[in-house]
Amino acid sequence: MIAVRVKPGSKQPGLTYEADTWVLRVRERAVEGAANDACVHAIAEALNVAPSNVELTRGIRARLKTFSVRGLTATEVAARLERYCERRASPAR
Repeated sequence: MIAVRVKPGSKQPGLTYEADTWVLRVRERAVEGAANDACVHAIAEALNVAPSNVELTRGIRARLKTFSVRGLTATEVAARLERYCERRASPAR
């Protein structure tokens, strides 16, 4: 399980770790589930899993959401998210 604070309608999408919370910025607005779908796809990309393995379990209408990831432990999820953020932060060579 992973708890994420979602910021829909962001100009600069991305995943960061701020003040002990994962923050996911998505371009899509919170209209008809578009932001929720974008969150599932963004988390799946960050974890290198299929979107079908990521499920929104709490917070369908809230900014603070909880996702479960099939096939990964909480420790594996945290490690993969950290690596993903590190790769994004390091300059391209």
